Amino acid sequence: MSGAIEPHTGWTFITNHARVLAAIAENQNARVRDIAAHCRLTERAVQKIISDLEQSGYLSHTREGRSNIYRIEQGKILRHPAEAGLTVASLLALLVQVDGHHETAARTGAGVTEKS
Repeated sequence: MSGAIEPHTGWTFITNHARVLAAIAENQNARVRDIAAHCRLTERAVQKIISDLEQSGYLSHTREGRSNIYRIEQGKILRHPAEAGLTVASLLALLVQVDGHHETAARTGAGVTEKS
């Protein structure tokens, strides 16, 4: 085997759009290929999701040489009426660990704080 990541089947709690956005939040200059591998999606699916996010104003990019540098609009409000008033930043706060210890924090509950 080439070490390729197997795709996930069945339902999940997080949408592919949120998963791609979180991957970009972790690395703003990630390649589509790397995002696809991280999210267990095809490159074509990631390109479509990035296009959707850009067309809706959640994401933009600038070209730097042969690479893209992505910018997430943290203050943009989420689309679904059930999340009325919640921002992209609040979603990413749940999905992304800046210190890179996402799995450890998820298992132990570390890194979770309440704001007063």
